[in-house]
Amino acid sequence: MTRKIADCRKHPSVSHCSLTISGEEEEVVRAAAEHAVSVHEHTDGPELREQIRTMLEDEQVNA
Repeated sequence: MTRKIADCRKHPSVSHCSLTISGEEEEVVRAAAEHAVSVHEHTDGPELREQIRTMLEDEQVNA
């Protein structure tokens, strides 16, 4: 299974957040939603989690 990455540096924010979260897709969506609520003052819900899911990238494996 391909690990996924959510990288705050790729999305402008007032806090200039540099957090990167990686893991299995559901783990990353859950952690990124919790982070978005606690740090970026978003409201958790299906819309937020779907938005996060669309922004995930595959983790690049170094050979």
